[in-house]
Amino acid sequence: MPLSIYAAEPSAGPNCDALFTPLQLPCGARLKNRIVKSAMSDRLGDGTGHPTDAQIALYRRWSVGGAALSIVGEVQGDPRFAEASGNLVLDDRADPSRFARLAKEGAAGGGHLWLQLGHAGALTDPAIGTLKGPSALDLPGLTCGALDAEEIAALPRAFAHTARLAQEAGFGGVQIHAAHGFLLSQLLSPLFNRRGDEYGGPIGARLQIVIRIIDEVRSAVGPAFPIGIKINATDRLDGGLSEAEALHVVAALDHTSIDLIEISGGTYFPGAPATSEDRGAGAYFTAFARSARGVTTKPLLLTGGIKTRSQAGEIVAGGVADAVGLARAFAIAPDLPELWRCGDAATPSFPRFAAPPEGGVTAWYTMRIAEIADGHAALTSEDLGRAIEAYTEHETRKADIWRSHFDLG
Repeated sequence: MPLSIYAAEPSAGPNCDALFTPLQLPCGARLKNRIVKSAMSDRLGDGTGHPTDAQIALYRRWSVGGAALSIVGEVQGDPRFAEASGNLVLDDRADPSRFARLAKEGAAGGGHLWLQLGHAGALTDPAIGTLKGPSALDLPGLTCGALDAEEIAALPRAFAHTARLAQEAGFGGVQIHAAHGFLLSQLLSPLFNRRGDEYGGPIGARLQIVIRIIDEVRSAVGPAFPIGIKINATDRLDGGLSEAEALHVVAALDHTSIDLIEISGGTYFPGAPATSEDRGAGAYFTAFARSARGVTTKPLLLTGGIKTRSQAGEIVAGGVADAVGLARAFAIAPDLPELWRCGDAATPSFPRFAAPPEGGVTAWYTMRIAEIADGHAALTSEDLGRAIEAYTEHETRKADIWRSHFDLG
């Protein structure tokens, strides 16, 4: 039985008009509307760090479906610190023509396609890389070594080089990933970052490497190329980044050349609660976004918990954020922005799972995305077991390719 894609929604009202006004970014670039396909780890790379035909078709589908901006999640500049073996790797070994094709097709609908610049750090997939974060940790579910000062100091140039390659390939912009517990998020978090040198200490010191990365990326790509950043409103972990510290980060970003600040939250730390747990109905980080609006003039993108056209419209029309980010909704309804633009108030009908195992829901959505990329989508919530089995096989096969290609043993 096919998944029911839509549920009824009451009339969304005039607030939805705000969703379809263009958004001018500080660098001069223009987004055609206010609906963004936020980054997800689609894991559709071929195992050598290159995009596949299916991945290219997926981003074309999202662009033609009306997204003003789609962001390719977790694009690595260093294959030793990848989040997954399906990640893309854009470095000097990569074939630029294959990335150029993704850039072109992913903007076919008139929207932007950006690459999210990633480095997993302590959350590197142990099957394909080395776990190294700001500090050595030996915690339940997570043991990692520490990056030395020289390795951290090299990050700005490394991010800038990947950004420059993205620009040369024809992508519309880049997003610096400083959320969800990956390396830059780890550097910002007192739970992960226990350093005693210039990269540790109070939040003002912990964020300086992020500021340097932004400055170096801007120097590499020039004034007219969009640069975004994704940050956590909270780590949702005891001892992690607090909302007060996150506001300090936002205020500091106001003095940089950043063009779009995406607000999200939570981490993929082993055993951490899912962002959706205990957050209630509606956008999860609305209160934080309102506070952030008071300390920055930069455009804000709010992501997490936004499921209906009326919710999205109220966020933008009410000035909570300048744009809304949706992720799993695009895995259910890839043409959702175009439907909303044409006045259809349909809401994606998200699957419900009874007692899923840890990682099971992520596996289901990953395989659902793969189905869309292949031109069909038949998974239902009853197929969770089949999705997990397919996901496990998919990850094992690509990990073998990754280790061989990048000579990682």
